Amino acid sequence: MLAGMTSKTDKVQIVVLDGYCLNPGDLSWAALEALGDVTVYPRTAAQETVVRLRGAQVALTNKAVISAEDINQLPDLRYIGVLATGYNNVDVAAASRQAITVTNVPSYSTDSVAQLTIALLLELCLHAGDHSQAVHRGEWESSPDFSFRLSPLTELTGKTMGIIGYGRIGRASARIARAFGMRVLVTGRPGVSLSVPHMGVEPVSLEALLGHSDFVSLHCPLTPETAQIISTQTLELMKPGSFLINTSRGGLIDEEAVSKALHSGHLGGAGLDVLSTEPPSSDNPLLHAPRCIITPHIAWATKQARERMIHEACSNLRAFLSGSPINVVSA
Repeated sequence: MLAGMTSKTDKVQIVVLDGYCLNPGDLSWAALEALGDVTVYPRTAAQETVVRLRGAQVALTNKAVISAEDINQLPDLRYIGVLATGYNNVDVAAASRQAITVTNVPSYSTDSVAQLTIALLLELCLHAGDHSQAVHRGEWESSPDFSFRLSPLTELTGKTMGIIGYGRIGRASARIARAFGMRVLVTGRPGVSLSVPHMGVEPVSLEALLGHSDFVSLHCPLTPETAQIISTQTLELMKPGSFLINTSRGGLIDEEAVSKALHSGHLGGAGLDVLSTEPPSSDNPLLHAPRCIITPHIAWATKQARERMIHEACSNLRAFLSGSPINVVSA
């Protein structure tokens, strides 16, 4: 039984701080509601966090920040479930000091994120969206030929894909790339030794990967070691005309440096699902860079992945309530 509860009939008070992105209305909260009294807020501003969590034993958050200052004002809180894989929005150290268990959901979106990684790669090669828009503008009707191209088209067979960070999503992306006939180079994120459990990929150094890859795809968590791993210095190591894909965290790249590389032509293109600040400000340099495809952080958001998220988040909470927590990221 959670501390602060007086009997087995007391219900756990559960608050979801930002439920809208995870469940805008097409999914059910029934599995969570079976575990306690649930209050779901679509969104929560920073100044509302403490008020909304006061008296709750369980907090669930996707991107809403739970800071050390918040935690210190919430004596009843015993569990924070992050509705995502990354958990940098929660002060885990502060939670640990208050004996609050923090969990995440590590693998719900693997296939969905790998799918968008390859979708961005294909769009950079074939520009299907641009060509469709041109057809709808009437440019095919007025063409003197049966076919026209707005830009060079690239075949993937024989090209090299470099994957930085070879975890679940990196491995899933590698499998798809190999199915296209691509050579796949992989390297671990800084400070992490790489063990390659699958045949058909080549472990190399970061420098070798950048120098030999036609496509570089980022699959790292954002840590002090990986922040701006794509910088002016590492961009200079990349092949002229190569492509950059980021479906992980916006802070992995120096956005100003990538914008300059796109403007200069050193980068052939970029496919990005994440930016350093989300939503971005209008002066983000990548919003005005050429050959830069940007999607609004949607890789994780297929209905199937969101269904898994709710299921696994409930499994995490159920395990915690039973006294055997799983997927714990706090000390």
